Amino acid sequence: MKFKLGGYAHLARMIDKCRAVLAGTEGEYIYPCPMDERLLEFVRLTSDQFTVAVKANTTDEGVLAWFQQHAQPHQPAEVEDWNHRLLVRGPSSPESAAKFRKYRDAIDPSRTDLTAWSDLQDLEEGRLVPRRDPASPST
Repeated sequence: MKFKLGGYAHLARMIDKCRAVLAGTEGEYIYPCPMDERLLEFVRLTSDQFTVAVKANTTDEGVLAWFQQHAQPHQPAEVEDWNHRLLVRGPSSPESAAKFRKYRDAIDPSRTDLTAWSDLQDLEEGRLVPRRDPASPST
């Protein structure tokens, strides 16, 4: 989720998930998920439009070219602000918080320092997520 393609966090992952769904190999991946919908809403595209573009373009570069041509343009500072908000986003409801804790506890219940879905995803997929001091503000 944190890798940026064309300046957008999550775009490369969304392409991979869409391809997996199209191939019937998505396993536990969900496309479109709420994170996908947030990105698509930001750029004023639909998941149907995006899926058609992924079907039509066999490379990430091809999808990116389509995306850049059809997405609502934003200034780089707006994109960076959106990226930051996406990557620090945590649960937004009591139900979402319960789901977050359930996933976290299944992976590593000691990681009570995690508050962002992106960090939980990294932990789940085996990437290093530095421990945070709970007393320090999130960035």
